[in-house]
Amino acid sequence: QKFITFLVKNLCQIHEDLATKMYLFASDAAAIGIGAFCGAWSRYQIGRATGEFIAENPARLGAFKNWHTAGINILGSFVLGGISQAPNTWPSGLTPRMKLLFGTGFCGSFTTFSTYSVDVVQWISHGQISTAMKYIAVNNVGGILAAATGMAVVKSIKFK
Repeated sequence: QKFITFLVKNLCQIHEDLATKMYLFASDAAAIGIGAFCGAWSRYQIGRATGEFIAENPARLGAFKNWHTAGINILGSFVLGGISQAPNTWPSGLTPRMKLLFGTGFCGSFTTFSTYSVDVVQWISHGQISTAMKYIAVNNVGGILAAATGMAVVKSIKFK
C-alpha cells in the first residue's frame, strides 16, 4: 500500500510538472507568434506604403527603391537594443515573456536580413556596386549605432 501511495503521488507530481511545462511552452510560443505576426505585418505595410509613395514620383524618388528595408532594420535594431536592456520585471520593465513577444517575435520578423541580402545581390548583379556598398554600410553601421542608442536610452531610464 505504501508503494501504491508513493507511485500515485509521484505520477501526479510528474503530470503536474508536465502540465506546467506545456503551459509555459504554449504561452511562450503564443507570445512569439503574436509578435511575429505584428512585426511581419508592420514590415509589409511599410514596404507597401513606401512603394506606393515612390511610384507616385519615380523620377524624383526612384533612387530610394528598396531602401525602406534599411530604415526598418535600423528602427528594429533600436527597439531590440532597448528591449535587451529593460529590466525583467513588470510594471517597471518587461517580463521575459514580453521580451519574447517584442524582441524575438516582433523585432525578429520586422527586421529582415534575407531581404537585405537579396537587395545587395541584385544591385551587384546589375552592376550597381556603389549602391550595394552604401546599402551595406547604412544597414550595418546604422543598425549597430541604433542598437547602441536604444540600449543607452533604456539604461538612462530610472526604473523603480
